[in-house]
Amino acid sequence: MIATGIGSLPGGEVLGSEDDNAREYAEAVRLVLGEVPDLPYLPELPGRGAGASMTGRALALVSELGVDLQPAGWRLTGSGSGVDHRRARSLLGRDLDVFEEHAQGLAGPVKVQVCGPWTLAATVEKPRGDKVLADHGARRELAEALALGIADHVADVRRRVPGAAEILVQIDEPALPAVLAAQIPTASGFGKHRAVHPPEASGLLETVLGAVTDAGATPLVHCCAAAVPIDLIRGAGARGLAVDLSVLPAAAYDGVAAALEAGERVLLGVVPTLDPATLPTEKAVAEKALRFLDMLGLEPTPGLVLTPGCGLAGASPAWARRAHELVQAASKHLR
Repeated sequence: MIATGIGSLPGGEVLGSEDDNAREYAEAVRLVLGEVPDLPYLPELPGRGAGASMTGRALALVSELGVDLQPAGWRLTGSGSGVDHRRARSLLGRDLDVFEEHAQGLAGPVKVQVCGPWTLAATVEKPRGDKVLADHGARRELAEALALGIADHVADVRRRVPGAAEILVQIDEPALPAVLAAQIPTASGFGKHRAVHPPEASGLLETVLGAVTDAGATPLVHCCAAAVPIDLIRGAGARGLAVDLSVLPAAAYDGVAAALEAGERVLLGVVPTLDPATLPTEKAVAEKALRFLDMLGLEPTPGLVLTPGCGLAGASPAWARRAHELVQAASKHLR
């Protein structure tokens, strides 16, 4: 049993040179490598702006489609990319440079995170407005471009960290339950997009997860919503899940148990995402995980990975560090 983080950390753009920003990102990398060394990850600092957000980060991998940033958010252009898209790509490249420098000698697994096709379709607009989610062809095209970008990303990470025993790609799908339940607002805000039926949702997710597998990496899906569709996710080809125990309903427990029994990884969120009023102890975190396993009728297993409940972008720097320390200490205790 090991520990890791979900992906995002607190931190914003430093007013200064690129070197100043690189130093701040290097601090995030050092935190990750130092506190969760068994499964370090490429950290994200969305406080730096739209290009560093979950959506902007994923679009930075997409070179097949033209993208630009508008007042309402990211939008497909139907032509060439705008300056903001190029900046997002440049920022990701600089972050990978920093990670590569500090991850020399890394011999275990490493994790990267990418926004999934349905959350991307729910947050990116078509050239003439409204979400990509509203157009069957546009969302298929975006998913296929994302799959190609992820394959290139995996190859780049493997080149930069050649000693990594395994590359895990965490596909972030926080909006997937809302997509399935027709809860994504239209551009006007007065209506909701139609529900996407599970077979279609599974098919598009399978396109991206299959690209991860074909690239020689391990696909995981992260969804910290209560209505996480575990069976759909696993059926689409995910070989691991990331869920938040604090919102996970009892109805989802069987799906988590099935994943663990199948030898898949389950990243289990066991500490708060935001600064708690009362700080939990290492013992309390370990006991929370043990109680959950007991309800599943399982013993501690190597497939269980302890994490914070979700990304830590909204936490204080002190809590972000302490959250990593807690899950690492609890995982050691459970071994």
